[in-house]
Amino acid sequence: MAQSVPHQSTDKKRVKVYELRNNDWFDRGTGFCTAAFTQQSEEGHPRDPRVYVESEDQPERLLLETKICKEDGFQKQQETLIVWTEPSSGIDMALSFQEAEGCHLIWKFISGIQSTFHGGIPASGAPVDDSLSDDLAMDMPSNVHMPTADLKNLSEIEQCMRVMNQTANGRDALAKFIMSDDYIGKLTPLVEMAEDLESLTDLHRLCNIMKTIILLNDTSIIEHAVSDACLLGVVGALEYDPDFPSHKANHRHWLGNRGRYKSVVPIRDEGIERKIHQTHRLQYLKDVVLARILDDPTFSVLNSLIFFNQVDIVQHLQGNAGYLNELFGIFRGAEVESRKKDAVLLIQQCCSIAKNLQPPARQTLYNNFIAHGLLQVINFGLRSADVGVRVGATDILAAMIEHDPHMIRQTLYRQIQENHPLLTDSLVDLLLVEADLGVRSQIADALRVLLDQGPPVQAQEAFARANGEFPGKTRLPQATEANHELLLANFYEHSARKLFRPLMALEGRTDMNFTVQQASMFTYLIEVLGYFIRQHLHRSKFFVLQNDIAQRVAQLLSCPEKYLQLVGIRFFRSLIGSHDDFYIKHLTEKNIFGPLLDVLNDTMPRDNLLSSACLELFEFIKKENVKDLVKHLVQNHREQMIPLSYMDTFRELVLRFDQTQAGTMDYYLDKEDVDYWDNLDEDDGPESKALDKPTTNGDGATPQSKPLVDYPSDDEPDENQENAIVTPPAESKETKSTDATPPSTPPAVAPPERLSEKRRREEDEEDELGKLMQNKRRNSSSAGSNASVASSTSMAKRKKDFPTRSSPSSAPRKISINISPSVKTGGNSRSDDES
Repeated sequence: MAQSVPHQSTDKKRVKVYELRNNDWFDRGTGFCTAAFTQQSEEGHPRDPRVYVESEDQPERLLLETKICKEDGFQKQQETLIVWTEPSSGIDMALSFQEAEGCHLIWKFISGIQSTFHGGIPASGAPVDDSLSDDLAMDMPSNVHMPTADLKNLSEIEQCMRVMNQTANGRDALAKFIMSDDYIGKLTPLVEMAEDLESLTDLHRLCNIMKTIILLNDTSIIEHAVSDACLLGVVGALEYDPDFPSHKANHRHWLGNRGRYKSVVPIRDEGIERKIHQTHRLQYLKDVVLARILDDPTFSVLNSLIFFNQVDIVQHLQGNAGYLNELFGIFRGAEVESRKKDAVLLIQQCCSIAKNLQPPARQTLYNNFIAHGLLQVINFGLRSADVGVRVGATDILAAMIEHDPHMIRQTLYRQIQENHPLLTDSLVDLLLVEADLGVRSQIADALRVLLDQGPPVQAQEAFARANGEFPGKTRLPQATEANHELLLANFYEHSARKLFRPLMALEGRTDMNFTVQQASMFTYLIEVLGYFIRQHLHRSKFFVLQNDIAQRVAQLLSCPEKYLQLVGIRFFRSLIGSHDDFYIKHLTEKNIFGPLLDVLNDTMPRDNLLSSACLELFEFIKKENVKDLVKHLVQNHREQMIPLSYMDTFRELVLRFDQTQAGTMDYYLDKEDVDYWDNLDEDDGPESKALDKPTTNGDGATPQSKPLVDYPSDDEPDENQENAIVTPPAESKETKSTDATPPSTPPAVAPPERLSEKRRREEDEEDELGKLMQNKRRNSSSAGSNASVASSTSMAKRKKDFPTRSSPSSAPRKISINISPSVKTGGNSRSDDES
C-alpha cells in the first residue's frame, strides 16, 4: 500500500534503490532522494532524522523510508554509492546516485546525524528547522560531551573521537571541547596508570586517542600538547603504537634529558628560551614521532609553528648587541675548544634558519654577524681538526655566498689591501686535506663562486641576439672591477699553484693507483680548473701553458678508476668545445690524442660510459670539422685509428683528410672484404683487363697516347665519321705493337659481320649536337675524354688495391684506342695521315 509523502522543501537527488536478496542486488526502482527530520508529534516527542526516496514514475509512492540510527552502519563507497543495513530486518540496502554531488550532500547529512549520537542531542524537543539547505547543513550542537577520562571509558572515547573526526564541524567541536575541558591533561595520567597495570590494550587505545587529537590540526592543541605540563604524557602514549605491538619507543627519555640543551651564551629572555624548547619539541614531533602518520594539513601546521618560532628567535638574537658581542667574543679570547665548537654550531643554526627569512631580514642578520667578526669564525672553523666544526663553517660560508657572494668578495678585497691572510687560501688548504666529500664539494663550489668573473663574452652576445640586438662589430668584454682583477691576480700568483700542486706533482709518476681520497681530490681539482678556464680566459691560458696542465691531466687517462678517466675526457672535451685556437694548438703539441685513442682502443667494442664519452669527443671533432685536429689525428695517429675504422666516425675522419690531401685511405679490411675485391677482378671482362694493363713498346717504353676517337681532318667530309668503328679490345695488343712502326701494308678489312652491337649503342647515344660541332672542338673534347677515362681507370685500380697505398712516383697509365681504318671511306688516306 502506497504511503503518503511528507512535505519536503529540499532539492531532490535522482537515485536508484537496491536491496540485497540471495547475494544479489535487486533493483527496487528509481526515484528522488531527500533527507529531513519528521514533523514533531502532538505529544512532543523529538523528531527523527530520515531518508526518503519517492518513486520517479509515481511521486505519491515511497520506494524507501529509513530512519538514521546508531546501529545502521551507513557507509559511503566510491563517489555515488551509500550502503547500510536495516536494523529491524537486517537487510542490506544501497543507494546509487546519478551524480556525485547529490551523494555528497546526502552523506553529509547522514554522517552529521550519526556523529551527534555520541555527543547527545538534547532530549527535549527543541525547535529545530527541518528545512535542509542546499548543503544539508544539519550540524550537531557546539556543546559536545565526551565520556569521562578513565581507563574503563577508553574504548568509548576512541570510538567517539573517530566518529566526530569524520566531519569538519565535528573536528571543530571536538577541538573546542578538548581545550575548554583540558582533556589532554586528564588523559596523560592514564598512561602511567596503564603502564603500572601492564595493560597493553589500554596503552594502544591511548596512542590512537593522542594521534586523533594531534591530527585535528589545531594550533592551540599542538602548542598545549608540547607544553611542559603535557609533553611527557603525550609522547608517552605515542610510544605504544598498535601498528608495532612488539616495539616500544623511547621518546620520553630523549625529550626529558635537559642535558642535550646547551646554552652557549645565556639567554635572559624567558619567552625566547621557552620558544627554543618548544621549537625543538615540535621538530622532534614532526621528524620522529609522527613521521609515519603525518598528513599534509598537520605537516603544514607543524612547519608554520616551527617557522614563526625560529623567526622570533633569530630576530631577538640579531637585535641584541650585547648577546652578539658575548657570542663572537668567544673566538677572540682563550676559550676552550669545546665552547668554540658550540658557538660555531649555534651560528650555523642561525644561518640555516635565516634561509627562510625575507631577504631584508636575512641581509640585516648577515651584516650584524660580519660586523661582529663572522669571517674570523669561518677561518677558525675551516682550520679546525674537528670535522663537525669544519662542516659547520662551510655551511655558514655556503649560506652567505648563496645569499650575496659580493658581500664575501668585499671582505676579500679588504684582506688584500690590509695584507691579511685570504679566505680563499683557507679554502684551498682545506680542499687539499679534507676527507669529507661533502665538505670538499662545498669548498669547490665556494671557490668557483668567489672567483667568478661573470658570463663570458660569447654568452653575452648570444643573450643580446636572443633579445633582438645584432651588433655590427665584435663587442669588447665588459670591464670588471679593479678589485676583482686584483683578486684574480693575487690568486694566480700565490694560490693557484698551491691549489693544483697535486696535479702538477704527477709529472714523472708512472704508478696511477690512487686512494679514494686522492681520486676525489683530483676530480674536484679538474672540475674547478675547467671552470677557471671558461671564466678566466687569459690568466688561465698562461697558467695551463706554464705548468703543462694538459699532459698532467692526460696521465690520469691511464689510471684504473673509470670515473677519474671520465673526468679527464670531460676536461679535454670542454677545451675542444671552446673552439679556442690556443687550446687546440696546445693539445696537438702535447700529443694528447694518443692517450685518448688508447683508452678507446682498450674499451671497445664494449659499450659503456667511458667508450661513449671518448667516441663523442671524436664525433664532435668530425661534426664541427676542426681541421687542425683532423689533420693532426690522421697524420700522427693513423695506426691507432685503423683498428677503429669499422666505425663511421674514424672512417670519415680519415676519408675527409685523404680527400683534402689527394691521398688514399688505409682501411682495415677483413678477409671477406679482400675476397670480395678479388672476385670482382676475376669477374671483369676482357675490356676491363685491357684497360687495367698499360701499353708498352717492345723496348718497354710507354708510347704516347692517341685520342680515343680519331676524327677526320678538316678537308674530309663529315659523313666519313659515320663509318668509324672502335677496334675491339681483343685486337688492342696488335694495334699497340703496330703503333711503334708504320705498317707496310694496310690491315685486313674486317668483315661486315664484325660490326659489333657496341657501335650501334654508341651511335644511338651520340648526341646530334656533337655531330654538328667543328672538328677542332671534337679534337679538344677527345683529348679531355681521354684524360677522364684514364683518371677513372686509375681510381678503379686504386679501389681494388684498397689496403695498400699507391706510390706517388708511379708512372701514369696510358690508354690508347684506335679506330679501324678499314671500314672508313678513304681509309688509305686516313692511314697515311696517321702515319
